Amino acid sequence: MGSIKDKVAIVGVGCTRFGERHDKGADGLLVEAVDEALADAGVDRDAIEAAWIGTYFPSTGTAGVALSDPLRLYGKPITRVENYCVTGMDAFRNACFGVASGMYDVALVAGVEKLKDSGDRGIPDQGDHPILGRGRSAPGGFSLTATRYLHDYGVGREVLADVAVKNHRNGARHAKAHLRVEITREQALAAPMIASPLGLYDCAPTSDGAAAIVIARPEIARDLRDDPVYVKGIALDVWTGRPYYWRDFDYTHWPTTRRAAADAYAQADITAADVDFAETHDCFTITELLNIEDLGFAEPGTAWKMVSSGECDVDGRLPINASGGLKAFGHPIGATGARMVYEVTRQLQNRSEGAQVPGSPEIGVCQNIGGAGGNLTAVAVLGR
Repeated sequence: MGSIKDKVAIVGVGCTRFGERHDKGADGLLVEAVDEALADAGVDRDAIEAAWIGTYFPSTGTAGVALSDPLRLYGKPITRVENYCVTGMDAFRNACFGVASGMYDVALVAGVEKLKDSGDRGIPDQGDHPILGRGRSAPGGFSLTATRYLHDYGVGREVLADVAVKNHRNGARHAKAHLRVEITREQALAAPMIASPLGLYDCAPTSDGAAAIVIARPEIARDLRDDPVYVKGIALDVWTGRPYYWRDFDYTHWPTTRRAAADAYAQADITAADVDFAETHDCFTITELLNIEDLGFAEPGTAWKMVSSGECDVDGRLPINASGGLKAFGHPIGATGARMVYEVTRQLQNRSEGAQVPGSPEIGVCQNIGGAGGNLTAVAVLGR
């Protein structure tokens, strides 16, 4: 298998404030994020040769016109991507291949979702068995994983609370986060139960938002800015859509994350030990613990020790979700993966809008999972 290492550079990023954005529709959020990314790159819309748009709900937008009409970006190849919760990262992945192939010099990636206007109680049915999957919810699915993890490793709900406390603390410092409030472990443990053992503060909020990325060939990137960020590796792994019905699924790790991480690390010619910080898919607090382990940052059953000891704080040995993650931003599905790229890019450029990882980090990882059992995972390695 080949590698995309250093064949694509990120030259501009943009992101809206996430939250209950009743002030703008999906089109308005897209324009806001894209205009910020273009201004960041120092180019105008005419420079864009191709674009990829990530949306999950058809009500947010369908086909390439979901991007062409809001931006008046006509006469260009535009592709809509939908791939569960990995939608935004997969849009970025496909755009990277378009540039790396030499077909395009400059390309645009955008992701957006308007969940607060959807009328749904959460992510709609994903094609599970009509009987076994009936009534299934995202909190219910991830609660199965949380129950098994706590049981197998002999720990209590306080290890989940520590994840929530850390990410709320980080999110409180980020002007674009949905939930900008710090909490205590006691508050997290006393909050209403959503799907035992997951309480209110164990769950990411339902949010609206958009994010955008401008990428270019490295030769062009150096003419646009003096601090481009390079794609070192990017991988996608897809498994079954029904992991909970497999007898050999142990509930305590995501096979897709392990495989995607191995692929991305190999492309980048690094190991997990070389990573300075990461933005991971913490749709629920339990998910962050599994992600830390599956990305190779901790042995199985030990990630909670890293979080609870402060190793994953912004000033810790390996900062995880310095932005506040999905826990503070929410998960507007099409936008999430693109927002992760936005956050890691700005951290590597030492200009984070929230808490800045100290020490001029060199390598950052984005990890985006889809489905309640890690049905698919995208991992990107970015570097200076």
